[in-house]
Amino acid sequence: MAGLDGHADAVIEQSLAGPSLPEKTMPYGSAAFWITIAGISALFGALHGYLLNDGPSPVGILYGTCIGVLTIAYERGVFFSGYSRRLRRLPTLAYFAAAEVSLLLIILAGMALTGSVVWTLGLTDKSFPEAVTPKLSTIPYALVVSALLVSALRVRDLIGAETFANLIVGRYHRPISEERVFLFLDLVGSTTYAERRGDLAAQELLKAVFSAIAEPVRRHRGQVDDYVGDQVIISWPFARGVEKARCVACVFAIREALRSDREVWVSRFGIVPELRAALHGGNVVTAEVGVDRHKIAYFGDVMNATARLEGLCRNAGKPVLISDVVFARLPALPDGIEAEALGSHLLRGRSEAMVVHALAEQRVRKAVEQSKAYAGSEAEHASAALALAARVR
Repeated sequence: MAGLDGHADAVIEQSLAGPSLPEKTMPYGSAAFWITIAGISALFGALHGYLLNDGPSPVGILYGTCIGVLTIAYERGVFFSGYSRRLRRLPTLAYFAAAEVSLLLIILAGMALTGSVVWTLGLTDKSFPEAVTPKLSTIPYALVVSALLVSALRVRDLIGAETFANLIVGRYHRPISEERVFLFLDLVGSTTYAERRGDLAAQELLKAVFSAIAEPVRRHRGQVDDYVGDQVIISWPFARGVEKARCVACVFAIREALRSDREVWVSRFGIVPELRAALHGGNVVTAEVGVDRHKIAYFGDVMNATARLEGLCRNAGKPVLISDVVFARLPALPDGIEAEALGSHLLRGRSEAMVVHALAEQRVRKAVEQSKAYAGSEAEHASAALALAARVR
């Protein structure tokens, strides 16, 4: 952790006042996501007709769809994202009050906007002022429905979209065996950083690193399964992970995301985060566990082996390692990435050896080789000079 002592100790204050890393916003969602939201909102619009009117109507369904989509678009940061971020910095009670008022205003705006569309299309006999004026009897219903949708999405964001879907459909109520690829990421030097800067500063660093990791994982269709201290566990169904070498591409996309903001990381935290990465896969037993708090958990030797492989990164001096189990099933490595066979290694706590490969960007490998060549050349020159001096004497 060279260079840490040259920075002020108040890292938390620096992180608040210093340059900002690029904002990592939540994803807007795929087309399928918005179609689902529109469909659910339309159903609630139809339900409103059953409960409060003589039955569902096309206009009521249109109102439900527009208000639901607009509310979720605001929640996902499609618009007013800066305002939403500022709200989240408020004290808890103030945040809840401001969030509810904001949600109400969005709903009223959605009602007025939908009313103007309905009036423009000639779908109502009301005058324009009547069409754009929200009905008082509808506002509480819209608030409750919107709050339910927003809460469900926040739970989805908290535990992950794939885990949320699996819990909803009950896929893992009974344990099943499946093949998965696992990526274990470990932040290098986090313990030393915490000892020098304190736990709060270390937490700020971890929060920023985990935020930076999220987008590359989404882009390569991975799933963040857990955060354990300074370690992140990411996984894919095996076929998806090896297809187009997604699991490998994800590792180097994460490394590039951290490296590209080098100056800001140094300014805020005094370091550029570095990660050790281990890729391994195979059969695991996947099950829903817990009573008061449910989660999807993985069981099997693959999990222990991946953790041991990540530990080998430190001993081998290689930041990215991949087991032959995964490497052999890759169609090809991503462009610019090359592998180095390291042979069989007996990992701690395991009786069977594992065939391991190191992965690196070609330019990094070349730089290392040039550095070694330069060091060797310097050593040769030094030896020649010593021999010459001995002959002169």
